[in-house]
Amino acid sequence: MPETRIEFGKQAEKTAVEFLKTKGYKILQRNYRTKFGEVDIIAEDKGTICFVEVKARHSSNFGVPEEAVFARKQRQISKAAIYYLKSNNLLERSARFDVLSLLYLDNLPKISLIKDAFELNANFTL
Repeated sequence: MPETRIEFGKQAEKTAVEFLKTKGYKILQRNYRTKFGEVDIIAEDKGTICFVEVKARHSSNFGVPEEAVFARKQRQISKAAIYYLKSNNLLERSARFDVLSLLYLDNLPKISLIKDAFELNANFTL
């Protein structure tokens, strides 16, 4: 198991990418950064653009990983997603927000993928 928080996060994202590939997702980008925020993974699943937030925990003492995607983080991901779609002329494409959580128990991840984890909040502008 990686020792630092950064190493743990990188390993979790690597595991998430491998898992998504086994589910048929085509990975388009990792760690997409904009002035609005970051999206961990941008992928395509059966013609739909998926903006995937990855959350990992060593234990459930502070709740399960997916519970950490609060409204503020959802807005940040939404803004970055809209920027990505606009920048790549993909506004007409179907898109959704997924959350992939990894809960490590005995150094093995229990993986949970939540498709359509949240909806776009249109109460902002870029």
